Amino acid sequence: MILSPSFAQADFDRVKSNQQNYVDQIIRSSSDEEYGKKLLEDMLFRGTNYQYPVQGTTKSVSSITLDDVKAHFNNYFTASNLTIGIAGNYPDSFLKQIKNEMNQLATSKKAIPAAGKAIMPSGINVEIVAKENALGSAISAGFPLVITRTSNDFAAMMVANSWLGEHRKSYSRLYKKIREERSMNYGDYTYIEWYENGGANMLPPSGTPRSSNYFSIWLRPVQTAKGLKAQYPELSSIKTGHAHFALRMAIKEMDQLITKGMSQQDFENTHTFLRSYMKLYAQTPASKLGYLMDSKFYGRKDYISEMDTLLSKLTVNDVNNAMRKYWQTKNMDIVIVTDQSEVQALEESLKSGMVSPMSYSDNLKAALSSDILEEDKSVESFSLPVNSVSIIKSDDTFRSVTR
Repeated sequence: MILSPSFAQADFDRVKSNQQNYVDQIIRSSSDEEYGKKLLEDMLFRGTNYQYPVQGTTKSVSSITLDDVKAHFNNYFTASNLTIGIAGNYPDSFLKQIKNEMNQLATSKKAIPAAGKAIMPSGINVEIVAKENALGSAISAGFPLVITRTSNDFAAMMVANSWLGEHRKSYSRLYKKIREERSMNYGDYTYIEWYENGGANMLPPSGTPRSSNYFSIWLRPVQTAKGLKAQYPELSSIKTGHAHFALRMAIKEMDQLITKGMSQQDFENTHTFLRSYMKLYAQTPASKLGYLMDSKFYGRKDYISEMDTLLSKLTVNDVNNAMRKYWQTKNMDIVIVTDQSEVQALEESLKSGMVSPMSYSDNLKAALSSDILEEDKSVESFSLPVNSVSIIKSDDTFRSVTR
């Protein structure tokens, strides 16, 4: 399959048809959360070769020919581009056989295009994607990060990020504030690097390294006004759902963390958790091999063990200094995928910076503590000056190579 691929027309047609269906339909309909993440990358990397989904766009996929695929294979599937990874109980003769056979590939080396860099937003810019019959408002926000796993500061940022919004972990700050205390959605997380298929993966998978990096916030869908009104008659007068409040709360919590820093106790708890948790990343020969190969990409020998060593030497001051160096809350790109019924009121709320009170059902509000309700008052008026708000029809996204 590698040395002598058939490139059969029927196979090409089948694969292209599936990919065309993905960019034409599935990308918009299967998951608003994954959809929003791709749209955030579209904003952050606009005008660069990192702007578009790896699956392509409607126009780009439709233009691919079998000759294009053959040319790409000949240019890049070469011995000079190859790294072999192998794990398990194999004899030396098997490894020797693989090397000998892979050396039969062409040795030419075509220049690989440089990776595009995320563009730092000027102020806070929001794109609202209007989607018919969306069940909620899925929010993704972010800005460029200049570091990757190559930097020793990455260990300090892992601690800060874990405390604020560790993926799928209920102990993190945003999860506690938005989901646990206020029952607003299913989960709220933050990331200091791309997280492949976060909707399905509990642990970060190997095999997805990137040259260009960015920080992101992922707020799983919160309710729209339409949804709240349908469930709770007492909320019949509200104009917007929970998106503006949830966004304010997430950015306020991050801003406070940067400004005040992490406490010694929070640092110790998070630091201890991470040193154990990272060991779960590589539990099988396949995952261990994957992380070793990723380490090579980032110029490291063994990312898992090296991060453990760096974590063991960290102090709370290291973490707080790293946060202030790499994080900020004044310049962000934000994407909100929401129902058409929510768009105009949400646009007005964001543009004007109006107070965005939290809307509770009577039963839930009665069960909340006075501390939570008092905190809501500071969140609903938290200063979040928005530079621009654009509305995009969902059907218009990822159609061509420019927007």
